[in-house]
Amino acid sequence: MSKGFNSKYPSVSDLRTKAQKKIPKFAFEYLDGGCNEDVNLIRNTADIREVQLKPNYIKPHGGSSLKTTLFGLTYDAPFGIAPVGLQGLMWPNAPEILAKAAFEYNVPFILSTVTTSSIERISEITDGKAWFQLYHPASDDLRDDIINRAQAAHCPVLVILCDVPTFGFRPRDIRNGLAMPPKMSLQNMLQILRKPHWAMQTLVHGQPNFETLKPYMPKNLDLKQLGKFMDQTFSGRLNEEKIKPIRDMWKGKLVLKGVASEFDAEQAIRLGLDGIIVSNHGGRQLDAGESSIKPLTRISEKYGDKIEVMMDSGIRSGIDVARTIASGASFSFLGRSFMYGVAALGKNGGEHTISLLKKELQQIMEQVCCEEVTHLHKHLIK
Repeated sequence: MSKGFNSKYPSVSDLRTKAQKKIPKFAFEYLDGGCNEDVNLIRNTADIREVQLKPNYIKPHGGSSLKTTLFGLTYDAPFGIAPVGLQGLMWPNAPEILAKAAFEYNVPFILSTVTTSSIERISEITDGKAWFQLYHPASDDLRDDIINRAQAAHCPVLVILCDVPTFGFRPRDIRNGLAMPPKMSLQNMLQILRKPHWAMQTLVHGQPNFETLKPYMPKNLDLKQLGKFMDQTFSGRLNEEKIKPIRDMWKGKLVLKGVASEFDAEQAIRLGLDGIIVSNHGGRQLDAGESSIKPLTRISEKYGDKIEVMMDSGIRSGIDVARTIASGASFSFLGRSFMYGVAALGKNGGEHTISLLKKELQQIMEQVCCEEVTHLHKHLIK
């Protein structure tokens, strides 16, 4: 088996089960849940798994390579680690663990504005190879300062988010006190006491904070004040007037994440963006929306020769990666799978999850006799 692979957990489902046992209920439900009634959360993965691939057995086969070129860089697999907020809540030091694994295994890691490590720290770990995902600030000065920090940290790709014009309605988070403003209840404290390993690691690494935003936050905010700060600081609804100055300012590759329609794909092309990530925020924003694989198929067919079309949401395994690439994506990103891995296995979770996904993807490519990732579409059963 691959370096870093733990044979006790040979599937993402195994990691999810272990993660649920290791972390407090409120943290697991924040990671695991969608919005409203979880309809689109469930639809995401179900629709991906409807995709079927055709094997061609009686043909020459020289081996299968996972190497994939994206924005002029060659990665060792066609998948990366998606941005996830509050990663340190689910497992202490999670962003650093995942960034280190991504760097060592040569796959991209995307840092979220609202996760628990800073741009500078992740850049240090990844030798300036991490991507950065920007939640759009309400203030132009704050926007410019964060972008300048990302450029100074040598981030090659800036990802701007378009699918959070308003916060998703997430009943679990409301019950657990993780909506805005957050609150820590007696029930949450009891859940923490039942997970001593998680609690001890949190004590060692310190309470999770929005590290990238720390320079802009007043000191000693209570939870109610934190909610007010977040509401005042971010304006999630993107439009042409907000995107244009970012395109003018950012010298690297610029990607729009959260695209779910041909209309938004067309706007991204017109505004000179380099790539889009077809996504519905992991089913956490619009319960009545399509699964991500549906618009991906249409968008990649119409615009794949004009812009890099990538995808996240609903991808759980290396087999799902193959299905997604075969359906038209040039690259894919996974969020929950990696967080399950870290919550389950701590500092070894990133390496294990990458090794697992690569092993699954390698097997399916060899099974269908596909030598290159870019040839997977030839095996798609339409």
